[in-house]
Amino acid sequence: MISITPESMSQRENYKFLTGSIIPRPIAFVTTQSDEGVVNAAPFSYFNIVSANPPLISVSVQRKNGAMKDTARNALKLKEFVVHIVDEDIVADVNETAAELPANESELSRTNFTLVKSERIAVPAVKEAKIRFECKLEEAIQLGGQSGEVGCDLLIGKIVCYHIEPSLYQAGRINAEALKPVARLAGNNYSKLGQTFEIKRPTSL
Repeated sequence: MISITPESMSQRENYKFLTGSIIPRPIAFVTTQSDEGVVNAAPFSYFNIVSANPPLISVSVQRKNGAMKDTARNALKLKEFVVHIVDEDIVADVNETAAELPANESELSRTNFTLVKSERIAVPAVKEAKIRFECKLEEAIQLGGQSGEVGCDLLIGKIVCYHIEPSLYQAGRINAEALKPVARLAGNNYSKLGQTFEIKRPTSL
């Protein structure tokens, strides 16, 4: 085994090691809204479930040179955001929203997406996503960073409404093959669902 301490590596080297090792990663396509009404959209692969009771999810928004991104700034102000699950049908347009634009410009202008009103929050959603979660900001935590600067904003959202394409949802279960989720690998690489298999959990004594 090769043993390396994180302190001996640069921030970029740590990033490459982590994103190349922790794979595949689900992608949160997040919409937020500014005070001026501009809808910001961006993908994040530092994303997962926190709790089912209540339903909480987390999105880690990395800072660049200590500067907060529009997604985190908007979520902190309005306390709301929408998370969409990225699938094969929308991944190309989602990738377009990764472009760094001024705060007063919407990344959605680079896509073919259609905005729709949310039911329980003010932030609009993207119609084309097959699954989306309307979220209220439960907590925002500033973490990490070198030389005392903040490295990321960890957003924890409480889901207040689920939206799902009806054909994907039967008997309380989601059809993963029909969803066709896309996951993030390292660099510019992504992965599809691929082959699945089942292993039963051990029974409790």
